[in-house]
Amino acid sequence: MIPVRNFRVLTFLILFISFFITSCKDTEDPSDPNDDDNVENPNVSINNWIQANMDYWYYWHASMNTPTSEEADPEVYFDHLLVSQDRFSIIYPNYQELLSALEGTSKEAGYEFTLFRESESNNNVLAVVLYVKKGSPAEAAGIQRDDVIVGINNTQITLNNYQELLGAVEEAHSLNIYRYDNDAETYLPMETPLEVSTTMFSENPLFMDSVYTIADKKIGYLVYNFFAPGDNTEYNQELDEVFADFKAKGINEFILDLRYNGGGYVSSAVNLASLIAPNTTENDVFSKTEYNSNVQPDYIELYGEASLSNRFKNKSQNIGSILSANTIYVIATGSTASSSELIINGLKPFMNVVIVGETTYGKNVGSIPIEDEENEDNDYGMLPIVSKSFNSQGQSDYGEGFTPNIPINEFAFRLLPFGDTNEVLLKGAIEQITGISSGDRLKTFDRKVLDNSLVRKPRFGKMIERPIRPQ
Repeated sequence: MIPVRNFRVLTFLILFISFFITSCKDTEDPSDPNDDDNVENPNVSINNWIQANMDYWYYWHASMNTPTSEEADPEVYFDHLLVSQDRFSIIYPNYQELLSALEGTSKEAGYEFTLFRESESNNNVLAVVLYVKKGSPAEAAGIQRDDVIVGINNTQITLNNYQELLGAVEEAHSLNIYRYDNDAETYLPMETPLEVSTTMFSENPLFMDSVYTIADKKIGYLVYNFFAPGDNTEYNQELDEVFADFKAKGINEFILDLRYNGGGYVSSAVNLASLIAPNTTENDVFSKTEYNSNVQPDYIELYGEASLSNRFKNKSQNIGSILSANTIYVIATGSTASSSELIINGLKPFMNVVIVGETTYGKNVGSIPIEDEENEDNDYGMLPIVSKSFNSQGQSDYGEGFTPNIPINEFAFRLLPFGDTNEVLLKGAIEQITGISSGDRLKTFDRKVLDNSLVRKPRFGKMIERPIRPQ
C-alpha cells in the first residue's frame, strides 16, 4: 500500500536523484565494484520506505520523532519514529504472515491463557487456560478452559523464564497441568503431561451461541472472539445465520460476549452492529473516521466526504426491534479492545449498552496494513495508527476504556465453561436481565495478572480500516 497523491512521483524523483548523485560520485571517484564498502546496506531502502509511508499515513505525523540512522534495524527504525502516546503501531517481519494473523490463521496449538504469579512468596508463574479453539491440536490433546499450566516441557514456569518458555509453545510441546477436582474442591496435578502439537490453524471467531429461557426472558448469547477476515465474508455469513436463528427463536434479550475480543476489521464490526442496532438503515452512521491532514483530503477527493462514515447495512436478520427496553448486555474485560470498543461506542447512540465485567482496553484509533510494492526484497509489513474513530454523535472518549456498569473480575473465580449459566460473567449478565440473584457463594482467588497470550498476537488491539487505493 502506498500513499495516493504524488507519492509515486516523489518516489521516482528520489530514486532519480539518488541515481544521479551516485553516478556522479562514481565518475569522480571510481572504485572497485567488488569493494564491500560500496554495497548499500539493505536496511537503507527499507527504512526509506518506512519513513515515506509514516510521513504520509501516520496519524501523529506532525509530531513524529526524528528518525534514527538509515542503516538501523528496520524494527528499531520504525519504533524510534513513534510518538509517546502510541502503544499500538507495529511492524512485522513478513507482510503475508501479518495478513494471515489478522484473519485468524497462524501456526499454533490452539489455546489461549493468562499468566498469574502463584504467590508473593515465590517466583512461580501459573498459566490459566482461557479457551481452547474448536478443531485445534489443543482440543485433540484434551486441554480445557480453567486448566492451570505450571510447567512447559517439564520445566516449572517462573518469573525468570516465562518469556523464554512461552516461545516454546510455537512448536510441539508438553504441558504440566493441574485440573480442578470437584470432589476434592481443589486443583490436583494430572498424572502425565499433555503432549500438544502445533499446525497452521484458522480460528473461527464465532466461538459459541446459545439461547436460554428463564421465566419470561428468552436470552440470546454469543461469544465472538475477533473481527475477521476482512474482504472474505464467510464468517459474516455464518454470523448472519446465527442472528437469523436468534430471531426465529424469538429472543427478547441479548448478551454479546467480547471478553477476549481484541479487535480486527472494521468491516466485520459494521456487519455485527447492523445485526443489533434497532431501526437503522443504510443512511444511519455507525462510525466516522478521521485521518491526518495528508490523508483526509485525498480520501475526500477520491471517494467523497460521505465515505469517511461507516454506515449500517440493512439486515433482515437484525434483532434490534425485538429486544426489550432497547438494551444490549456486553461482557467485556481488559482484553476487549479496538473494534470491540467500536461496537460499544457505535451502538450507544441507538440503544442502551450495559457492560458487565471490567474496564475495556481503551483504543479508539485504527490502522491499515502497508506493504512495500516496489522492493521485492522487503518482506516487512506495517500496521501504523492512521486514524481515529467517532460515533454518529462525534464521541470518541474511550481512550482509557469503557467502565463497566456491573463490575466483575472473572479471574477472582474459577473459569467455568463458556455457556454455563453459573460462569461468573454470564451469570452477572443474566442476573441483571432477570433481576433475580442466585445468592450463591463462590470460592474466590487472589490472582494478579502478569501477561496473557491474547495481547501477544498481531491482531490484538487492532482496528483495521479500509485502505485508500489509487484509481
